[in-house]
Amino acid sequence: MIPQFVVGAVLGLGLFLLGLALIPQRAGLARRLAAFDEARSAAARPAYRGVAGESEFSRRIGSALAKFCAEQGWEFRSLRSSLALVGKSFENYLATKILLAVFGLIFAPLLLVLADVAGFKIPFVVPVWVGLVMALVFFALPDLELRQKVAQRRRDFRHAVGAFLDLVAMNLSGGRGVPEALMTAAEIGSGWAMWRIRDALINARITGQTPWQALGALGDEVKVDELRDLAAALSLVSEDGAKVRESLSTRAASLRRRELADLQGEAGERSQSMLVAQMLLCAAFLIFLVYPAVRVMLGF
Repeated sequence: MIPQFVVGAVLGLGLFLLGLALIPQRAGLARRLAAFDEARSAAARPAYRGVAGESEFSRRIGSALAKFCAEQGWEFRSLRSSLALVGKSFENYLATKILLAVFGLIFAPLLLVLADVAGFKIPFVVPVWVGLVMALVFFALPDLELRQKVAQRRRDFRHAVGAFLDLVAMNLSGGRGVPEALMTAAEIGSGWAMWRIRDALINARITGQTPWQALGALGDEVKVDELRDLAAALSLVSEDGAKVRESLSTRAASLRRRELADLQGEAGERSQSMLVAQMLLCAAFLIFLVYPAVRVMLGF
């Protein structure tokens, strides 16, 4: 009875899902509004052209997935901010996750076929579960890579903010006002972080915002607290050049101390990992030396 019951349940579930797929469903109000907003934003922004080295197939998959997420009202603001920080498109990110998951899912059955050709008999359940696990692992790999790149980018941005503060303080000492000192310091520096700061200041000049408002918005975008704190401090003491210069010098020194403490902490962690590796190597060498004597004593 149990096999017949299982077969009947599977057939019933299949017929139910087939009925759901064939019967047209009315879209909800939230979904319709999200689709309308996506159509307006798609008409306003340039079409997604893909990135270098991306195939037409993955480009279409990414565009379709991004459109589906927009129609559902899923914005992924934090994820989009992280992708913008590392210079990667949302469509390419979605396509990479899906394609990697599919590859992980079919990799285990391919191994089963190769093992069967080679003469090894493996139960069918094993590659199924291995394929599901590998699909989940491969699906999460882009998230891990993105998290590492974002952490490195933010660390580099903090370092650039410390140098930017020193440059602004020196320009203030030369008699420039706060807006002129900020723009001059941004033009002196190089690198992607300084380019982002310079672009933010130029856009603020065009749109009529204050420079510290632009810096605060940039700090919210890249999730760097030091830049947001700098914007808040400038908005409070923007009229007094001496207070601004003193505040910036203090913040720059604090940033350098924090970076030095972080570097010392990373060096300590690497020293501990090297110590553990050396201890494991010594333990393996001792086992190698003691094993023959133990074998003789036990009579193996």
